[in-house]
Amino acid sequence: MVQDSQLRVAILSPGNREARRNTTAENSRFSDLFRALASRRIHAEPAIYHDDFCEDVRDQLMRVDGVLVWVNPIESGRDRSILDSMLRDVATAGVFVSTHPDVILKLGTKEVLYRTRDIGWGCDTHLYGSMNQMVQELPLRLAAGKARVLKQNRGNGGNGVWKVQLPIDSFANDTGGSLGALPQLETVICVRHAKRGCSEERITLGEFYSRCEPYFSTSGRMIDQEYQERLPEGMIRCYLVHDKVVGFGHQAINALFPAPLGASSTEAPLPGPRLYHPPSMPEFQTLKRKLEDEWVPAVQRLLEIDTESLPILWDCDFLLGPQDNNGEDTYVLCEINVSSVAPYPESAVPYVVDAAVARVQTARQRRGLAL
Repeated sequence: MVQDSQLRVAILSPGNREARRNTTAENSRFSDLFRALASRRIHAEPAIYHDDFCEDVRDQLMRVDGVLVWVNPIESGRDRSILDSMLRDVATAGVFVSTHPDVILKLGTKEVLYRTRDIGWGCDTHLYGSMNQMVQELPLRLAAGKARVLKQNRGNGGNGVWKVQLPIDSFANDTGGSLGALPQLETVICVRHAKRGCSEERITLGEFYSRCEPYFSTSGRMIDQEYQERLPEGMIRCYLVHDKVVGFGHQAINALFPAPLGASSTEAPLPGPRLYHPPSMPEFQTLKRKLEDEWVPAVQRLLEIDTESLPILWDCDFLLGPQDNNGEDTYVLCEINVSSVAPYPESAVPYVVDAAVARVQTARQRRGLAL
């Protein structure tokens, strides 16, 4: 039985009605968090969500002090618009919500790559606010001969992320254009979608534009970054609780792996396993210091996010950039995840629980003062 004085936390994740009936703290994929919260004498309960029973979940959340949310931007073909509206209402009622939908809009869309490109973790990055702008500007960048990576503003799992370039053999044979010649709608380009199992294709630039049209109707924009040649060396995922790094993941990310020269259709290698490490991992201490001491504070100032409003758990994904003049690695941000960060390293759990307890205690106190 839950005592009235006991703090209450819900862990929200997607599922159907059967999952809502049958999910428990013990069989949940977040059982580690449930155990850790229980050890702190926090009542924690699963809140399985679907748009079809949004009101039932709303009623549940109105009875807790805080909710930790794990739902992707696109989940089973649906976006988060209904969920986010409900979470805003719950937060307005005094329940602590992480990550708050308004913070997601600042931090968790691909637009953040453009807005923060000058703080030290960026690269050559552009924003296309319309299809017409992309049609006008993308050919100029492709004509330079280097690959570009285009990303829809909100997505997950590689959906809407494309590597695009003119065929290398077109320059060698001077059959499809040359450096400085602007690609036209009928120009053949090489594209690879980052969704697992996709192959490199050769299609016309006009066909590529057609594939991108849905992204502009839903999010209104796309981000264009230069391709990082060191991608085959892997991606470093930095897990944070608020403004502190609490663990790392290192993985070979092969979705945009370069195809062999002359290949017309080559499926990307399967991704390697993500290896998890604690925040003390020696190889990543330079990145940890830059992130905590320079980049996160700069993001907070630029996007006007105070530390308590930063997500309880989020991650920043980095690729290795060109080495600097001293032969040291540089790092390029390729994505920030705040909507559904899982799995996560074991080292993150106590930090998540400490932060969650502090925030729900504050929420309980504020609600008490308001009554």
